[in-house]
This record gives sequence, structure tokens and C-alpha cells, in this order.
Amino acid sequence: MKPNSGTLVINIMNGGKAEAYEGVYQCTARNERGAAISNNIVIRPSRSPLWTKEKLEPNHVREGDSLVLHCRPPVGLPPPIIFWMDNAFQRLPQSERVSQGLNGDLYFSNVQPEDTREDYICYARFNHTQTIQQKQPISVKVFSTKPVTERQPVLLTPTGSTSTKVELRGNVLLLECIAAGLPTPVIRWIKEGGELPANRTFFENFKKTLKIIDVSEADSGNYKCIARNTLGSVHHVISVTVKAAPYWITAPRNLVLSPGEDGTLICRANGNPKPSISWLANGVPIAIAPEDPSRKVDGDTIIFSHVQERSSAVYQCNASNEYGYLLANAFVNVLAEPPRILTPANKLYQVIADSPALLDCAYFGSPKPEIEWFKGVKGSILRGNEYIFHDNGTLEIPVAQKNSAGTYTCVARNELGKIQNDVQLEIKDPTMIIKQPEYKVIQRYGQVSFECIIKHDSTLLPTVTWLKDNDELPDDERFLVGKDNLTIMNVTDKDDGTYTCIVNTTLDSVSASAVLTVVAAPPTPAIIYARPNPPFDLELTGQLERSIDLSWIPGDENNSPITNFVIEYEDALHEPGVWHYQTEVPGTQTTVQLKLSPYVNYSFRVIAVNKIGRSQPSEPSEQYLTKSASPDENPANVQGIGSEPDNLVITWEPLKGFQSNGPGLQYKVSWRQKDVDDEWTSVIVANVSKYIVSGTPTFVPYEVKVQALNDLGYAPEPSEVIGHSGEDLPMVAPGNVQVHVINSTLAKVHWDPVPLKTVRGHLQGYKVYYWKVQSLSRRSRRHIEKKILTFRGNKTFGMLPGLEPYSSYKLNVRVVNGKGEGPASPDKVFKTPEGVPSSPSFLKITNPTLDSLTLEWGSPTHPNGVLTSYTLKFQPINNTHELGPLVEIRIPANESSLILKNLNYSTRYKFYFNAQTSVGSGSQITEEAVTIMDEAMASRQVDIATQGWFIGLMCAVALLILILLIVCFIRRNKGGKYPVKEKEDAHADPEIQPMKEDDGTFGEYSDAEDHKPLKKGSRTPSDRTVKKEDSDDSLVDYGEGVNGQFNEDGSFIGQYSGKKEKEPAEGNESSEAPSPVNAMNSFV
Repeated sequence: MKPNSGTLVINIMNGGKAEAYEGVYQCTARNERGAAISNNIVIRPSRSPLWTKEKLEPNHVREGDSLVLHCRPPVGLPPPIIFWMDNAFQRLPQSERVSQGLNGDLYFSNVQPEDTREDYICYARFNHTQTIQQKQPISVKVFSTKPVTERQPVLLTPTGSTSTKVELRGNVLLLECIAAGLPTPVIRWIKEGGELPANRTFFENFKKTLKIIDVSEADSGNYKCIARNTLGSVHHVISVTVKAAPYWITAPRNLVLSPGEDGTLICRANGNPKPSISWLANGVPIAIAPEDPSRKVDGDTIIFSHVQERSSAVYQCNASNEYGYLLANAFVNVLAEPPRILTPANKLYQVIADSPALLDCAYFGSPKPEIEWFKGVKGSILRGNEYIFHDNGTLEIPVAQKNSAGTYTCVARNELGKIQNDVQLEIKDPTMIIKQPEYKVIQRYGQVSFECIIKHDSTLLPTVTWLKDNDELPDDERFLVGKDNLTIMNVTDKDDGTYTCIVNTTLDSVSASAVLTVVAAPPTPAIIYARPNPPFDLELTGQLERSIDLSWIPGDENNSPITNFVIEYEDALHEPGVWHYQTEVPGTQTTVQLKLSPYVNYSFRVIAVNKIGRSQPSEPSEQYLTKSASPDENPANVQGIGSEPDNLVITWEPLKGFQSNGPGLQYKVSWRQKDVDDEWTSVIVANVSKYIVSGTPTFVPYEVKVQALNDLGYAPEPSEVIGHSGEDLPMVAPGNVQVHVINSTLAKVHWDPVPLKTVRGHLQGYKVYYWKVQSLSRRSRRHIEKKILTFRGNKTFGMLPGLEPYSSYKLNVRVVNGKGEGPASPDKVFKTPEGVPSSPSFLKITNPTLDSLTLEWGSPTHPNGVLTSYTLKFQPINNTHELGPLVEIRIPANESSLILKNLNYSTRYKFYFNAQTSVGSGSQITEEAVTIMDEAMASRQVDIATQGWFIGLMCAVALLILILLIVCFIRRNKGGKYPVKEKEDAHADPEIQPMKEDDGTFGEYSDAEDHKPLKKGSRTPSDRTVKKEDSDDSLVDYGEGVNGQFNEDGSFIGQYSGKKEKEPAEGNESSEAPSPVNAMNSFV
């Protein structure tokens, strides 16, 4: 324990275990007057245990099913914070479908294929020990089944239909509902028999968690969560009981009594359940404490009668229930003490005239002394409204005048004696600026001076400070601060601004400001132009109920003629201190007749305006209160719109204060049903701008009017507006729904309009819900995706675009009003006709031989009908990039492969392949392949390349090229022109392609058609695949972006996606450079 202190220090930094100090501690302070005790202090060491080892099996879940990944963190102290992350320490995204519960588990309302992963990791962060524990990764594998079955909502937590929850008063109430279902359910919360508390209710975790802060007993009740999707709903009722730990109503307070006096200690607390009250004296239960005949315990009250000095003690009140306890100490001090005054004698108080003065008289005594104040040596006791006597003995003089100065005596007396103390009060004159700085317009490089002449009390020492734009003056020798002025030498543009003179004394402070405007120096002596001085001597004449005459005398124009006067008014009755624009008159006019409103306390002021600006406002005129009258106008923007099917909400814009024309402003709200011989129903309301009429029929027209009135009468009869009671959902569905299929992707739907009486609201239009049931070619169902088209107004037909060919659809039609949608019409089934198919899903060429190739293909992804056949077209590509004759083959629809025979060896072929339905041909897919070469020919080519004469010929050619380059270089340096270059320029060969400057590869050959063979300069990586990003001249570019590969014999086999190509022409077209082997054949 610290010396001279009650603080207990437990330090385990130098050894020792925290568990050794776990327990409940209480502090007791004791002296000869009694003993006080503290609340119980519980010390518990923080814990962050490791996760229990467990074997986690992979979770295999069907698509659309629900899933719960349990965290089950170790129990720590305090409890850990739970969160889910992946192996990369990234938080797992959460949504309405996937979210973390209050218990830390991860809930999936329905799983999707993208949920498959093997690193769902639950982390527990123990903040107190600054450690994070990790659970073993959990694996989730989602397998797909077609179709995915939709499911009604089912609650994952809490289970069952009802549950209970107990929360303590003042805490945060958290209620949770997480539901499974497909589509993902939406959660809604209500309180049965009441409303959710405003300003304290929050929704978290995508509305799955209801949070109410600072709960009280009034928040007890049944809370219902409703989970809903398109297939239905499920609900759960949580019965909430708010209990309360004890809380004070009246805590016991220290009691000072003199011998023989009576007193009481009161200890009142509340809670749920009701707390029990127990008393202790000096830390000992009062039942076993030393007896005191002056003390009597009566429940939550101790009554003291005729106490003696031995009755002094410290009493403890303990209020306890099962949720906590309160403990308060109260010192009963039985003391016989004559009065003492704690305020120093002859203390001097100085205040400014017309300010309040507070004279202290702090005292102590037992019994409590009575305080009296006197002024002067022989003065009488101070009484009356000009003084305020505070309980702590302080005397307040609200408005101290010069004659308030003098000596004041405070007298404190009780049964044991009396004492007095004198204090002195001095009244000082206020500090004033009798000559304020004035607005200045100065030429650039001139000199300007602001005056600030002050008057102050002779006993106070003033200090004068100058500011520029509310900041210190610039540190510049051009600024000269004198005793009563500020001078600026050699004025520049940056000196433009507001200058303020502040005068401070120890008791008060005053200030005044002026604006300095710097202008350019004119070539001739400049006339100083300034804003006009304010008008003065305002006078009111010709007072009438609704008008008055105002006149004034203009101030100095300051070399710029006054163009107009602006008149403003203040309504001291309704908006004191706020000035409003009244009117304005030309600058030659100095009187005006003003229109007035009843029940307004007017003051007027005038502002003069010239080209430089506006003057300061004049001093206000005298006040003039107009007589009250009945209102002249009625509320504007009256509307009648129902918010529920059985009510009518009448709203209006309330009149402003000065529009009331008198006291007691109210509104007479009247309504009656239109086209029905009913009398007007009226009600008078005040201080509102809305009235709700209940029990009305659904969506019927009403005549509505709102009339203003006050204590003097009614406003003129108001005009009527037409409103409607609240809308309800439409009653019937559109009938005679017909569908006309226009083509394979477009249909037109017709329906009969519903009777307007059944709409029960403002008709907004019709909604057509339509969805694909199945494809007629595949006969396989899939997840239904409903589409909605809205047709505004009273339309009876609409077009449905974007349909899929050869499919079965359903639709229904619903009418829509301002409340929502009506019932759906019976589902109408229609089918779309066949269309042309998409391209085959793939075309693969394998098993090349000397004279044959094997073709394999996949059926179109979207057949859009019944396939009738396939069409294969192919043609050879020779070494000069020319296309040979086109051959066409028709293949039955049930085939998926074909062997082409009798082909030329070592020849490249281009293939075009598409599918047909009865409607026509679909998009084609292209591919290229090469038959292998004859082995004998290949060996001859290799032998030629290794012959000595061939090697010598190549060396001679290289030497000749080197000589030509040397000659060209020499002639170029001499400024001559290389004749061969001239010939090349004159006879450019279009077949010779230049080298690309950026990567050194040969440029592409381009022709007018779209059938591009393989590009020059292409290279195959070591893994025998062709990737588009490896080179700008990739083989893949020709095949539209899919990898290609080589067989073991070196022939190329590509796999291309089925993008649409132009139909091949049977003529000569450009083609790519042949393979190295073909190039050798051409050389030979």
C-alpha cells in the first residue's frame, strides 16, 4: 500500500503470478469518528487459452443448401472478439447471404459455387492479453445439382418458434435471427403491441441483429423477427425481460447535527427484482453494531432523535438484488460548533457600474448558522428585491450603481454564538471609446490614421491593442501605434482590411472597428468616395391600424449620391432582434407610407445606399404596436392524402407569426366525402400542421379545407381542395391474358384492363412477370429467373424482348397502384419457335497422317432448336499463301467426329464448320491443321543442308553481301547515293515485308479478306503451346485467341473458339509463310 494513501498496488512485473492475487478486495478507512468502506473490488487475471485440438472434416454441401461453420472459441477472460479470415489474412466478405452470428459462427443462408474454398479460418482476439488464437482451417466444397431447388425460409438461429432473453437495465439489447432459404430471405423486426423505440434502435449485420441501446423496463415485451423470401416466410418470437441491478432513487447524504437535534438518513433504490436494503454502522451490520438510543431503523430510513455527540458514525447503505448491489457511505456528524466565517476579512470587490456584484460570505457552524447582511457601520439589515441572498451566504447585487459602493457586513449566528466579517465594494466607471476609428478610403502609397480615443476610470490602467482582420498587426515599421491612434505609412494593397481597436482593463473590455479600402491613385487629385453616413432622426406619424408614415434625415453622401433608401422592420413581439426587408424608395425621397399587419410590435430603421455600398443602419425608430384582428389569409398547400387504407391525412403550411394577426392562432380543419350528400365534419386544432381522419372508406375522394382563426375571429372562407383517403392493394387480376409470339426472341402480350373500382388507388400501370421454364431442345430445368416489365398508365398490351429461341415460357400480369401490386393473373404458357444455332462448342483436329486428318467437335452451346446437320468446308493453303478449291461436306446431326482421307501430304488445310436447324445455319468455327510429310523427302532435305557445296555457296553469298554493305557505307559517307537503293525505291516489291522497328519481327501481310493464315515470325515456346501474350506474331492470333499445340511429329494442332468468320472464297488469298520444312521444299 502506498505511504499516506489508501491505494493498494499489486505489481507482478518482477515475478509472481496474477492468479495468486485473484479475489474480492474491500478498502476500509477508519478514525475516531467512524469507519467508511468501499465497494467490493473483484480482481481476476485475464486468460487467453489455446484452441482445443479437433479433427475437422471437409464440408460437402449441395448448391442452395444452408451451412453453419462453427467457431467455438476457447473461453477467455474477457471474452474474445471473433472474426473470420482466409490464409492471406483477408477478412471474408459478408452479405445478406453470408454473415457472422453473435456466437461467432459463420452462417450461409444458401451456398453458391463461389463459396468453395479450403481456408475458412476463425480467429479469436483477446484484447487484454493482446493475443490472437487461430482455429484450424475449415474446408467447404459445394457441388452443383441442376436444377437448384428453391426453398422457403427456415431459421438457423434461434431454433423453435419462441425463445426468451433477459437483459439488464442500461445495457445494450442484442436480438438475432439468421434464416436459411433460396432466394436469400430478408429479415424484418417488429415489437408486438408497440413500436420499436425511436433514436435507440439500430439494425446490424444486414438487419439480422436488432440492437436497442440503454434499455429500460419499458422495453420488455415480445419481439418478432420475420424472415421472408418469394416462397414464403417464417417467424420467431423472442420474449424479452428487462431486469435491473439496483440504482439510486435517493442516496444517503452526509448529515451534520448539533446535540439534541433530529435528523434522518434516507436510502432509496429501485431495481428488478426490488432490491433489499441493509444498513451498516462503521462497516458492521447495524443489528450487531453498538446500540444507540437516538437511532431507529425503519426499512430504508434511519431516524435520529435528540442525538448526542457519541451518535457520530459513518453509516453504510447496501441495496442488493441478484444482479448487483449499491453501497453508499454517509457521515452523521454530531457537532456543537459556533459559527465561523471562511471568507477573508475586508476582502475588496471591484465591479463596473451597471454590472452585477457578488459578495461572498462562506461560513460553517453547527447548528447551521443564519446569515444576515448589513451596509455601513450603522446600517440596517438588507432586504428587498434589489438584493439576492444565496444559500451559501453570498449577497448578489444584480445592478450595482455608484451608490452601491461601501462596506458590507456579513453576520453569522447560531445557538452557540455569532461572528461577523466586513467586505469592501468599489464601483468603477465603464471604459468607453469616445472617438472610434472611421471607415477610410486611401490612395495607394498614401498615409492613413485611425483614431481610438478612450475614457476610463482613473483607478484602472487600460491597455490598447490594434488588430488587422482579427489578427496581430503585421511586423512592419510602416505601422505606427500611438497613444490614441494607429498610423499606416506608404499604404499598399495588402493593407486593405478591417482594423480593430481593443481596450482592456482588469474589469472590462471594449472594442471598435473600421474598414480601410486602398484604391489606385488617380492622375488628378482624387475625391474620396465613401459609403453614405446612416440616416438619423427617424419619426413616425399618421398612425393608423394598417399603415404609418415614416420620415428621416439623410446622412452625408460622402461624394457619392444616394441612389435609394432601404427600410427594414423588427417584430419585437414574435421575432425580437431579427430585421426584415420592408420596402425601398428612391434616394430623393425621405418619407414613405408603410403598410402594416395587425398584432405586430413594429420598429423601423433606414439604410442609405450609394455606388460605394450600404451605410450602417440608422438607430431604430420608436416602437408601434398594431391592434389585433382576425387572420387575413388561410394556410397554403392544403393536401389530403391517405397513409393507410382507412384514413385521410390532411396537411397544410402553418401561418407565420406575423400572419396570425392576433393571439390564439388555431386552425379549423373540415372534410366531407365528395359526391355524397354529407355535412362537413370539422375540428379545431392548434400548434400542428397535420390532422388524421380515421375510419374512412378505402380510396374515395374527399373535399378538404383548412381555415385560420384567432381570438378575434375567422379568416375568410377557404377554398376547397380534393384529396383521397388511403389506397389499398388492387383486388383483382387482369383477365383474358393473350400472348402472340412474333419471332423466336420477341412476343406481344395482351390483357383486359381491370375495373377502376377494383384498383382501390391511383392506377400506375401494369407489371408483366415472365420467366423461362425450360429449353425445348435440352429438356433440362434451371434456376428460374423472373423478369419484370412495367407498362405505365392504362395500357393493355406490351412487348417482351430478349426471349430465347425454342423455349417454354410462363407469364402473368398484375395491376399496380400507389400501394403496391394486385394479385397475379393465371400463368400463361407460350413457346418460342426455333432459331439458328450458335457455333459448335469446339473443333479439334487430331491424328494427322500423310493423307488424313481426324476432326472432332462439340454440339452448339445454344442449339436454339433441333439440329438437322453439320456443314464442313475446307481448302488447302499453298506455300504462296494462296487458298485452293473449297470442298463442302454435309454431316448428320448425330455425328461428333469425322476422318478426312485422300489429302495431300505436308499440306496445310483450313476448315470451316457450323451447325444447322430447320431455320438455317448458325455461326461457324474455323481451324487449321497440317498433314505430315513423307520421311524420304525430309531426309533428302536434311542431306542437302549438310552437303559441302551447299555450305560453300552460302558462305560466298554472305561474303558478297558483306562487300556490298562496305561499299554502301563508304559511298554514303561521301554523300553519294547507293544505286541499288535507288532501284529498290523505284521498284518496291510489295511482297517484301519490312522489319518492325519495335521487336524485329516481320510485318504482317494484309489483304482485303478476313481469312488470315498463320503470321510470319511466330515461334513456339518450349512447352509446345502458343500463347497470345508471348509475341505480337502468335499463331493464336489467327485462331482467335485459344492456345495451340504441336504433335510429336511436329504438325500443328490448334483449338479455337467458335467465333464467326466470313465465308471462304474459292480464290487465291494471302496466306502465312510456310513452316521451315515447307520452305526447304520450296528451295529444292
